[in-house]
Amino acid sequence: MIWTIVTKELRTLFASPLAWVVLAFLQLIFGGIFLWRLNDFLKIQSQLSRMPNPPGLTEFVIPPVLSIASILLLMSVPLLTMRLVAEERRNQTMTMLLSAPISMTQIVLGKFFATVMFLAIAGGLILLMGLSLLLGGRLDFGLLAANLLGLLLLTGSFAAIGLYVSCLTSHPVVAAIGALAALLGLWLINIAASDPDSPLHLLSLLKHFENFVNGSIAVTDLIYFALLTATFLILSIRRLDADRLRA
Repeated sequence: MIWTIVTKELRTLFASPLAWVVLAFLQLIFGGIFLWRLNDFLKIQSQLSRMPNPPGLTEFVIPPVLSIASILLLMSVPLLTMRLVAEERRNQTMTMLLSAPISMTQIVLGKFFATVMFLAIAGGLILLMGLSLLLGGRLDFGLLAANLLGLLLLTGSFAAIGLYVSCLTSHPVVAAIGALAALLGLWLINIAASDPDSPLHLLSLLKHFENFVNGSIAVTDLIYFALLTATFLILSIRRLDADRLRA
């Protein structure tokens, strides 16, 4: 049943002009940053060869692309998640969904996985760009894998937060603004967590993602993203369960 919902949501996303605009915009920026960093590397390659411990091709090109990708996804994901539940309410189809013989867990997970799978297209194209570096040099597969894993976990947490906010309203625009505000709040915690001893350091979305960008896969970072994503998925399920009881 979850796969049925995933298929339905993916079909809706692929039929949406907004989703294609978001995807095209992301790929345009990703490709531009990739080519810009690659061009800079080729310009200073002779200087890097004289350094005792120069950054490799992968280190010079991929992390900046993923850093920009994280910011763009923060702004783009709310545009895709805003309609997941809010539009069902606006179109008055939510009652049929709540009365269907499926659990709220299946509905939430189906919508969540569909959104992540759609956004994974962007990550897949970044992977292809990274693999293209093999044509001109050696590739640090460990660093590439860490970066892409971090991006996938970040995307999942963004999608879970956006889905929960969409469960709170019947207006997609309000859902988009609310999700963006929530994501910016988590992102800006990094400013208040500049002191490593601050407890806010543990809540900083940016700090945990930066570890992946630097090529480090720590258990604490995996747990952070898993808990963040699971928390908002559970909140979404509870919200829809409450709506079903009232219906």
